[in-house]
Amino acid sequence: MKIERISEEGIDRLVDCFYAKIRVDPDLGPIFERVVRGKWEPHLATMRNFWSSVMLTSGRYKGAPVPAHLRIKAIQPPMFDRWLRLFGETCDELFEDEVAEAFRVKAARIAESLKLALFFRPELIAPGKSS
Repeated sequence: MKIERISEEGIDRLVDCFYAKIRVDPDLGPIFERVVRGKWEPHLATMRNFWSSVMLTSGRYKGAPVPAHLRIKAIQPPMFDRWLRLFGETCDELFEDEVAEAFRVKAARIAESLKLALFFRPELIAPGKSS
């Protein structure tokens, strides 16, 4: 039976199921493993807090996503598409359509914001030059 509303329990299942997929993904898994270094439970707890704050406005997440992702040199723009595909697939498996869509919309906005922060750096473009 699919989950019909956004809840802490649903967020917990989403995070656990999604990151189980990430861990075995041939493209994303190695990058996450280099960063997480086998300490998955603290990362999963952070992600539960993050999604709780995003979807339920709980205020549980106290981190800074952009600086955390800036430290990961292996991230490339196409990886966001793979991440979103796996995330959306997991949402569809766990949630009723309306709830899955709410998560997918937020994830797409977050991915776009991170891509802009990580890869669109106008301060690095010299005056008079275009990218």
